Amino acid sequence: MASVGVTANKPVVKAVALCGSLRKASFNRGLIRAAMEICKEESGIEIEYLEVEPLPMLNTDLETPDGAPLKNAIDWASRPPNVFAGKAAAIMSAGGGFGGGLAQFHLRQVGVFLDLHFVNKPEVHVHAFQPPLKFNQDGDLIHQQTYHQLKQLLLSLTNLSLRLQSNSN
Repeated sequence: MASVGVTANKPVVKAVALCGSLRKASFNRGLIRAAMEICKEESGIEIEYLEVEPLPMLNTDLETPDGAPLKNAIDWASRPPNVFAGKAAAIMSAGGGFGGGLAQFHLRQVGVFLDLHFVNKPEVHVHAFQPPLKFNQDGDLIHQQTYHQLKQLLLSLTNLSLRLQSNSN
């Protein structure tokens, strides 16, 4: 999710990153760490990582308390006022098989209800267990092609966020 601020007459996109995995060496957390490093090198976008682990499970008497961490964070953030409404968003995932791609598809469906506007390209779904090695043992991204793809995703997020902001003025 991204919003726009201004620093020295230059717009700065401020993004929040959520990770659906609680594992310390999660490849998805590794993608977020790499994205944050890219943002330190690039001007125009900043990412704040929001830890979802400490959020208490949302229980509205109709929902069960056994939801996944990402869904729980979305549930909390979508409560009135919906902080997602009208914001730009990007999705990335890392894993094996088709799980990450299917999760991205589902998240896009949920995003319609939340009024999120997703970056369409590039799609970043890292096949973490197929050669060549993409992450080190600590879960840090080490694959340059994936790093470049992630950088392109962040540029697209920045551009979409600025476009949405200019349309709302």
